[in-house]
Amino acid sequence: MAQDSTQESTSGAARFRGKIAFITGAGDRGIGGAIAERLGAEGATIFAASLHEPQRLPKRLARQGTEFHWIHCDVTQEAEVRKAVHELEQQAGQLDVVVNNAGVEIARPFEEMGESELEGLLQINLLGAARVTRLSLPLLRRQGGVIVNVSSALAMGGCDGFAGYSASKAGLMGLTQSLAVELAPDNIRVVGVAPALVFTPMIRKHLGHLTDEVRQQIENSHPLGVGSPHDVSATVAFLASEEARWITGTTVPLGWISTYRLPVEHWISP
Repeated sequence: MAQDSTQESTSGAARFRGKIAFITGAGDRGIGGAIAERLGAEGATIFAASLHEPQRLPKRLARQGTEFHWIHCDVTQEAEVRKAVHELEQQAGQLDVVVNNAGVEIARPFEEMGESELEGLLQINLLGAARVTRLSLPLLRRQGGVIVNVSSALAMGGCDGFAGYSASKAGLMGLTQSLAVELAPDNIRVVGVAPALVFTPMIRKHLGHLTDEVRQQIENSHPLGVGSPHDVSATVAFLASEEARWITGTTVPLGWISTYRLPVEHWISP
């Protein structure tokens, strides 16, 4: 696996001092929690919205001096999202960064997927992000801000068994592109990240039963190896910061490149 790069390895910059970050799907482990830690380490006050209250994340954030608030929120329900944004407004009075991280994944042959499974993928991965974004806009518009959408490398490259998931994440990339144009006059940037395989609890169910040979094949399919949540959070922190003020409408692929693999080793003369 790729080496874990935590926020302690940075130069100690406080790029988000005085900023309020709203992160969906932030839990004790995984990408959302890593993003909360990274933005918090750089000065942001964190509002995390999820179905289940994290237990270890608040303690980690407290140790690094980060102010943290948790709000119960189901991103598939407009009323709950509206209530969460209202609660944030009442407590913070501003909003600077929205990270649409909440997501689910289903791996199954497409013809075997049920209607409810497809709808669930779209409701959380795509429509949930759209819902959170739309209801956050009045607060974001007050001083401008950044929306970061967490997509997937599977939105850029096909893989059997992930058609529904890929479609939901590809839709998120399209949302990123169009909203970037629409919201630029309001001084709101919209960007995204598309991680390849990241070792999180979500994928442990796939990796736990694999042979060493298959694990190595997965590693080999990533030019820089399988990533960690902190690899993603570092990019999110950059994109959400003023250092990336001239970047909008793009989704950055992480840990993956489209390749045309040929058996070149058999063609090269000794």
